[in-house]
Amino acid sequence: MYKLLQLTFICSLFMSCSSAQECNEGINLLPMYGNAPKCEEQIKADEKFFAFIDSKFKDRKTAALSSVQSGWNYFYKNDLETSMKRFNQAWLLDSLNADVYWGFGNLLGRKNQFEASIPYFEKSLKLSPNNPKVHESMATSYGQLFVATKKTTNLNKAIESLKKANSLDKNNARILAQLTTAYFYFNQKDSANKYLNLTDKIDPKAINPELRALLKKK
Repeated sequence: MYKLLQLTFICSLFMSCSSAQECNEGINLLPMYGNAPKCEEQIKADEKFFAFIDSKFKDRKTAALSSVQSGWNYFYKNDLETSMKRFNQAWLLDSLNADVYWGFGNLLGRKNQFEASIPYFEKSLKLSPNNPKVHESMATSYGQLFVATKKTTNLNKAIESLKKANSLDKNNARILAQLTTAYFYFNQKDSANKYLNLTDKIDPKAINPELRALLKKK
């Protein structure tokens, strides 16, 4: 009898600890809720959320589009916490929405978590490979990693992503200007000047004046 009571006490203690661990606070501020198991309270909150969504939208994919738009709105207001919450809700509604993962990647990038951002851009591109903006975002993360590490592999990947973005959006001066900068870092004057000239044909203001001056000196 004593052993049974002792076992019951140990099990109860373990279950209460497990429950406390599972009900992690702040998981809605992590992409995909940090892949953490949700406690009963959080599951009930999700159920209420789904019930509300189902009463307001024709389907959950449409609702996810609305949540994504809200996520971007808060992102550009620099309210990153609310933005993450909205992208998480969109992911909950439609985990195959490519823009959700693009949003996660950009949010991590804004927090200088560049290496962590890249798998989300890759996931977005697997679902929707022809979005030049995602390729450009991924190039930004690789570019920042190059600045931090000076590893040419990161610069190569940045250029690869920018070239893909350029192939999908040929008249985007911002992308061409970034290619100019990337080749400048690579010390490849011919390629840098090639993209400088292409940029100038669309928008000369897209090139940083300091970069233009440095290219003239080389």
